[in-house]
Amino acid sequence: MPLNTQKYSTRLAVRPDDIDMFQHVHSSRYMDYVLAARFDQMERCYNCSMAEFLKHHLGWVLVSTEMNFKRPLKLGDNFDVETHLASFEKSIAHVVFEIKNAANNKVCCNGWAKYSLVSLPDGKLAPIPDWVLDRYSMD
Repeated sequence: MPLNTQKYSTRLAVRPDDIDMFQHVHSSRYMDYVLAARFDQMERCYNCSMAEFLKHHLGWVLVSTEMNFKRPLKLGDNFDVETHLASFEKSIAHVVFEIKNAANNKVCCNGWAKYSLVSLPDGKLAPIPDWVLDRYSMD
């Protein structure tokens, strides 16, 4: 079955605790935004919530990422986190993302992240199960 590479979007807002001493969102928060969007999209768009992974004693661990910062987000900004699944490789999900300011649709940050699926009881890599592949495939 071909992989569903459709782009999905989640709207979020900058919180006061996201702001650094330069009065814009600290770089470390952008990965938090991507993770929050992915949790939302896993449940809403793929019918495969993080709770279901936990029920199967599985979890996703960030193993590598690239983030390109284009322009800052500031307090009071709403923004859209658009992601899509680029590929599955054994136990790895490769996710591509863009974070856009909702007021002007300009890209603030883009990049990719690779997550490994791990067995929670032992922390070892776990192959992506067929039930996950089914939900993340094109119908």
